[in-house]
Amino acid sequence: MADPKGFLTTPREEWPRRPVEERVRDWNEVYVPGALLPIVSAQADRCMDCGVPFCHQACPLGNLIPEWNDLVSREDWRAAAERLHATNNFPEFTGRLCPAPCEAGCVLAINQPAVTIKNVECAIADRAWEEGFAPPAPPERLSGRTVAVIGSGPAGLAAAQQLTRAGHTVAVYERSDRIGGLMRYGIPEFKMEKRHLERRVEQMRAEGTKFRTSAAVGRDVDATELRARYDAVVIATGATAWRELAVPGRELAGIHQAMEYLPLANRVCEGDLESSPLSAAGRHVVIVGGGDTGADCLGTAVREGAASVTQLDIYARPGSERDEDAEPWPTYPRLYRLSAAHEEAGELRTAPAADADARLFAASTLRFTGDGGGRVCALHLAEVDAGRRTVPGTERVLPADLVLLALGFSGPDRGDGLVDRLGVELSPRGTVARDAGFATNVPGVFAAGDAARGQSLIVWAIAEGRAVAAAVDRYLTDAPSRLPAPITPDDRPMRV
Repeated sequence: MADPKGFLTTPREEWPRRPVEERVRDWNEVYVPGALLPIVSAQADRCMDCGVPFCHQACPLGNLIPEWNDLVSREDWRAAAERLHATNNFPEFTGRLCPAPCEAGCVLAINQPAVTIKNVECAIADRAWEEGFAPPAPPERLSGRTVAVIGSGPAGLAAAQQLTRAGHTVAVYERSDRIGGLMRYGIPEFKMEKRHLERRVEQMRAEGTKFRTSAAVGRDVDATELRARYDAVVIATGATAWRELAVPGRELAGIHQAMEYLPLANRVCEGDLESSPLSAAGRHVVIVGGGDTGADCLGTAVREGAASVTQLDIYARPGSERDEDAEPWPTYPRLYRLSAAHEEAGELRTAPAADADARLFAASTLRFTGDGGGRVCALHLAEVDAGRRTVPGTERVLPADLVLLALGFSGPDRGDGLVDRLGVELSPRGTVARDAGFATNVPGVFAAGDAARGQSLIVWAIAEGRAVAAAVDRYLTDAPSRLPAPITPDDRPMRV
């Protein structure tokens, strides 16, 4: 604890964002370059070094937050990077993409703004790359055992890196043409520039991990042959089976899933396309779904030059303060938060129908209507009460010639045949079933990440990847593993 009075004398200050008018004209990250390091040491000083740091419990990775806060406050960046990487393979990902449940569990947050843990984490990770504190860590010797990891999202990459560093020969199979899963084609460039992802992939290559792209196991690669060829297999394909909206007019042209829309915009940023065939330019866009994926669609549509963008959230607008009775500290509360995309939409007034930003809360889609040519032209909605029952007399109509469905995901996609060909059992929720050791019903086949847990956060995916790596290592060596296992398959976020 470098400054015992830091939390009393230093107010919370976050990494500033670039002006809206500037950042919506490009796809670069929304934050002011170089503006984090000058403030982050003082922000780390706000950490109280609690006797019982609940930020540990709130983070499934068990990040050693007070330790690296103290090191950053003293500007010992090398030691801070070592402590951060001891529990997190990809802190530059979580430092940009995680909603920071650790901050909700910060003891200071009981009666003050929490420590900016997420910003400190990002600063350490970026400084580690700048100073060369994150070199490849290849194993000293190989075990002679082989592992196939199916899926290259955060769970798959974390599992692959841990197993490679343990001495096993690991190959990652990815159905897309580039490594990264949803981090590659689902997360917009303005939230995380893909150079961060490329840098980690190159580190993993230098450590010995092999990558196989454009290789959909079950379709391009025979699943049973793959299982026979490797000593162990890890299913980390994510939860890519999107939820549908069963209302009249769903069949009209111009209504698309978010994950049909976002990858095309990312491919424009990758240089694969000059423009997206689903571009929002000049269109009236309505996004159905109030979560992070919907916000990603919102920021993307704004940058593409949409005529208007409105986001529908079926839940009522939450308050700006924690409800101590319903969501007591240290649980992660549902609050009214203004993401970068919502800040942009509010300042630019992209949704005339909304009050403060692009969102309409407590809004349920009733039906779509077309223009006579089979294309959507309007969305009909109504307000709902707390039980999601339509409130009479509240029906409204929004112009909509592009509708994006961002309703979440139910489990792994079975269209490629992976699940059926391997013969793994599914849970009643439609996710891959597994036991307490991350093992499926098929010997030597394990499951991790959203494919087994269900849709979750990036920090939980990385924790799953690290934990399944320890389970696979035990299976391959028939001995206790030295790899950390931060969670079990049954662990869940802190809730009431």
